[in-house]
Amino acid sequence: MPNASSTNEYLLISRGQWDAGRSPQEIQAAIDAFYDWHARLVAEGRFKSGQRLAKGAKLVSRSGITDGPFTEAKEVIGGYWFILAGSLEEAARIAADNPCLACGLLSEIRPIEPERASAYREGNETPGSGAAGA
Repeated sequence: MPNASSTNEYLLISRGQWDAGRSPQEIQAAIDAFYDWHARLVAEGRFKSGQRLAKGAKLVSRSGITDGPFTEAKEVIGGYWFILAGSLEEAARIAADNPCLACGLLSEIRPIEPERASAYREGNETPGSGAAGA
């Protein structure tokens, strides 16, 4: 189990689609192996719950509400989970054992920023030179 004082939270985003040449039996075997892998990591304190995403979406902006999803098929987001690890590299190593990768899915790992957003600090929402007060 990771040491709580040195553990960070990382978002695992499941992307992509199953390989077209895979049989339903191969895909189901990968799915079953994923849930076993996930349960083991939860028991070890290395994973927190997440979920698959259902079909359909809405994009909400100042322009209004639009039906979705909005990504290319190769970028489809299928679900999200949380990894507990000491570093981004460790989180990526944990994610590399995901059995679904062998059947075409991809895992994107992103660090979770525990601090509130600020217009005065560089972050995803305030890129370097565009940050207010920069």
